[in-house]
This record gives sequence, C-alpha cells and structure tokens, in this order.
Amino acid sequence: MKRRTLLGASIAVVVIGLTSGAVAQQPPIKIGMSMAQTGGLAGGGKASLLGIEIWRDDVNAKGGLLGRKVELVVYDDKSSASETPAIYSKLLDVDKVDLLFAPYATVPTAPLMPLVKQRGLLLIGNFSFQVNSKVGHDMWFNNSPWGPADSWAASFLEIGQKAGGKTVALLAADQEFAQNLAQTARDVAKRLNMPIVYDQAYPPNTVEYSSILRALKATKPDIVYVASYPQESAGILRAVNEIGIGDNVKVGLQFGAVMENLGSLLNGVVNYNTWLPEPSMYHEGTKAFFDIYTKRAIEAKVDPLGYYLAPFGYASGQLIEQAIKAVGSLDQKALAKYLHENTFKTIVGPITFAADGERKESATLQAQFRGIVDKNIEQFRQPGKQVILFPPNLKSGDLVAPFEAARK
Repeated sequence: MKRRTLLGASIAVVVIGLTSGAVAQQPPIKIGMSMAQTGGLAGGGKASLLGIEIWRDDVNAKGGLLGRKVELVVYDDKSSASETPAIYSKLLDVDKVDLLFAPYATVPTAPLMPLVKQRGLLLIGNFSFQVNSKVGHDMWFNNSPWGPADSWAASFLEIGQKAGGKTVALLAADQEFAQNLAQTARDVAKRLNMPIVYDQAYPPNTVEYSSILRALKATKPDIVYVASYPQESAGILRAVNEIGIGDNVKVGLQFGAVMENLGSLLNGVVNYNTWLPEPSMYHEGTKAFFDIYTKRAIEAKVDPLGYYLAPFGYASGQLIEQAIKAVGSLDQKALAKYLHENTFKTIVGPITFAADGERKESATLQAQFRGIVDKNIEQFRQPGKQVILFPPNLKSGDLVAPFEAARK
C-alpha cells in the first residue's frame, strides 16, 4: 500500500500565502521510506512514522526546506526484510525521491545497506543495530541512541556488578537483533571477569517460557540479561512472576500497551529505554512534541506514550533539516559530510555521530521500574516511575537491589 502525505489542500490555497507564483510551483522535496504498518513490527513502525509526520508538518508550517514543501512517500514493508529491497528500488527509480529514511528495525534495514552504498546515497537509520558494521557505508547515520556496539551490555552489567553481582545468565531471541546484543553481552562479561552460567537462545515464536526460566533459575545467576522483542518480553516477565528468578532482569518493555498490561509485574525490572519523562530528558521542543503526539496518537490508534520511537522519528527530520539549511542544497555527499562534522540540537538532546554513523557516545538509558500499579497508563507519564540509572549525565536515582527486594 502506497501512502503519500503533502501539506496543503491545493495549490491554489498555497499560492494565496506566497508572494511569488513561481515559488509555489517548485516541486516538493520527497523523502522516501518503508515503514512497518502491518506485521510484528507495526506497533513501533506506526509510532515512528507519526513522529516523522509531526516533523514534516512543523517544517512545512515554517515554509519547508529550500523554499519547497516536504513530502513523505511511504510504503508498508509488512515487517519483512524480503519487501524492503524492491520498495527502495521503486522509491529511487520510479518515485524519484530526493532522500531516504530507513525502515524501523534491524531486519528490514540490513538488506538495504549494499544498495545505498553502491549508489552512494545518504540513509538516515531508524533503530537498527550494527547493520553498518560490515558494510562500512560512510553515508549512514542512525537516529537511535545506541552508541558503541557494547554500550547496552556494558551499562547493564556494570550496574549489576556494582550491586554485587558476579555471575550472568543470557537469554535471547534467535533473531539477528537479539543475537547481536547477546554477543556483545558475552564480550562484556568476559572483559568484566563475570562467568556466564546460562546462555540460551529461544525461537521467536515461543509463547511458553516456564521451562526455560526453571532451567535458568537452577544455575543461580546473580544477573540475568534478556534480549527480547516486546511480545516475548511480556511472556518472559509473566514467567518470572510465576517462578521467580534472581537479582536483576533486563527485558524489552518500552511500549505503552505492554507496560499498562503488565502493571505491577514490572516493579524492580531494570530495562533499557530511549526516552523517559524524567526532568533530565527535556530539551527545546520536547514537551511541545509530546503534546501534539499524545493527541494524534489517540486518533491514529498507536502507542499512546510513544517514548521509545516517536521522538527519534522527529529527530531524524531535525537532522536532515539542519544539514540541508547549512549546506543549502540536497547534495547527498555534502549533507553526509556536514552530518559527520557537526553536533545537532534535537528534541532528544544533542546528537554527534562517530565515523561509523552511530552515536559517538551512548545515550541509551538503563532504568528501573518503581512503584507501578496495575491498569494505569497515566502513571507512566510521571517522573519517578522509571528511574534512570545510566548514563551518569541523565541519572535520576540509584539501583534498588536485589530484584526481589525491589519488587516490594
């Protein structure tokens, strides 16, 4: 399904507000992308797209870029890696888009990297993990806060080690994204001299985790590192509640509906996130963005909180907006050079890129759920419900451990 969005009801309406009819006739700047609107990644894809659409509306309200409106050309990739190569070829060869944004997530993005490198094209990434590590494309820029590859595992395991943890258990989905995270965790554990007492992959379609958790618990780990997708995370945490587990658990629980559904089961869990309503997380435009997002999310029936992805979709637009204004053209090599050499102010904070197109420094959060009650999504809009433990410059509290004590 093809989706186009363009600000302005008609050319006639636009012309009224301009001093020159010639300016009004300039074609829009077309930004092309696929985005999961169906399939397993749709929950994140829809929220991410809404964030980008809010940026488009804001920039067009200010007159667009280079005197031209911005248009988004979007196709549903159905959460499938097999869809994206054909979609992006069509965006380039048929739709003739000016710039490309990547789809949401690692698996749909990975097949695109050889294409954009071969054609020498700029690509703004969207929450994929290490897709450029082997390709080495110098015009790739990831919007996510990951930073260095080992930053997720290092921040989590170091927090656990400082709390007295000595041994580690690993549980990860048998998919590229989760397995990449698990491998970095192995490397970090070795560097920290923390023995791995359990290391298990599970099929992505797993629905029953009780036997896995019993086997894990039998190894008596101090720290449990879980690399999972949202629907799996919920099942794992329910099994943890039934069986018990240990001191610290890391589970992927970033979406509003999942958090509301799990409620008090979340208490004590240490989880990575990307944006949270703690005072340290607000920058110019952040509050205004979430005011708009909250209203539009209800209408669009997407993640009502939108913390995990939506503001980073908006930030993707801010990156390209600032680069285009500075360069004064759509020359992709010049834009890439500017993106490499400068720091950008965004609603998710300052962004500076390393040579590989990832963040120079990690801004991935490690946060602990505290005082969560059942069936109340509004509580997650308040500070203090997900206390930031890492990074130090954003920290809002200290770890409560062991895990069972933190749940009370």
